[in-house]
Amino acid sequence: MNPQKSPKKKDPLKNALALTGIAFEMGVIIYLAVKGGNWLDAHYETEKKYFTVIATLLGVAISIWLVLQQLKRLNN
Repeated sequence: MNPQKSPKKKDPLKNALALTGIAFEMGVIIYLAVKGGNWLDAHYETEKKYFTVIATLLGVAISIWLVLQQLKRLNN
């Protein structure tokens, strides 16, 4: 006979803490991207905030990708 594994019970507190960590991580990544873009704009003395816009969009894209990866891991 092949014993069947019982389904894993998901701990709601553990999931809530993981989601809180994900939100904090996302905020830090976007904040650092904005600060880096501002620094590049100041360093190269650009008239418009091109580096800030590019770095912010890149930070948002990276953070969304990381969130999706972590949510896949939570669902397994």
